[in-house]
Amino acid sequence: MQDWGKGPSSEDLEKKVIEIKDYLKNKFGPQKSILPIVIVIFLVIFGGYSSMYEVDTEETGVVLRFGEFSKFVDPGLHFKVPFGVDKIYLVPTGRVLKEEFGFRTVTPDVRTTYTKKGLEDESLTLTGDLNVSDVEWIVQFQVSDPYKFIFRIKDPVETIRDIAEAMVRRSIGNANVTEVLTTERANLANDIQVNLQATLNQYDIGVRIVTVKFQDVTPPDPVKAAYNEVNESEQQKESLIFQAREQYNREVPRARGEAKKVLQEAEGYAVERVNKARGETNRFLALLTEYRKAPSVTRSRIYLETLEEVLPRLDEIYVMDDKSGGLLPLLPLRKAPEGGVK
Repeated sequence: MQDWGKGPSSEDLEKKVIEIKDYLKNKFGPQKSILPIVIVIFLVIFGGYSSMYEVDTEETGVVLRFGEFSKFVDPGLHFKVPFGVDKIYLVPTGRVLKEEFGFRTVTPDVRTTYTKKGLEDESLTLTGDLNVSDVEWIVQFQVSDPYKFIFRIKDPVETIRDIAEAMVRRSIGNANVTEVLTTERANLANDIQVNLQATLNQYDIGVRIVTVKFQDVTPPDPVKAAYNEVNESEQQKESLIFQAREQYNREVPRARGEAKKVLQEAEGYAVERVNKARGETNRFLALLTEYRKAPSVTRSRIYLETLEEVLPRLDEIYVMDDKSGGLLPLLPLRKAPEGGVK
């Protein structure tokens, strides 16, 4: 278990005792009577030195008295029972803790530097379609119960790392390499976060998972060039598909519009022809009715109306008269001939 306790070390106390003893020897000489004085002074210094402790603003103090839980203490300066009666453990409950997988931060700064050296076994992960991916991710968590975090299991941080790594390998092992490297990274991270929190709740170690995030997911270096070529081919394929869809969306609606136009024109022409035929039929029936009433008059009327319709279309008209034995001169009053009067 990580040592979260705080207090004077045995080496510090031993140094203090030696300093006091040497001081008294130099002042009073080597006499046996100074031993009780040394013991009393030692107890006073040790008790005063070990009775005070400080809890930082982002920490919670866990107080054990005679090895049993006593209370939690807030940030500030506090006093405790010395001589090992009270033991204080300081737990960082006020900040978000982070664990890195597949890489380590070397220099945290504005331009943070990282390293992957010696971490290949941690980052290389097998996907569901038997491909290998190089995965870097982080797990951020916060201590919700400091007592459980310290005393429930031996090493809570290492336990979180082991469970998180198992969850990531299981999720990536159930997906194919394309999903891991491209579209499903965010969904996989969310699923891992939910499953990790559920597992830690079963362990009951007082930890709340804040986020699980993939920092970088790439193919391994030996196959990165080949994978980039495959990826470029996939992108070209998608580009051609999008171009075909664009042309389809442009040509098909236009063809449908033209077809609809032709159908509407045909329907209009059919309606026109039907209406015209019905009009001609009604006209013929009306004319037949009149003809039956007065055949001679109707024939003459039809003859004259036909001449009125035909004669204006003619450029020259010749009238034959049987009595005169030749052509009758006709003065065209309604229409002047082209080029002057003939």
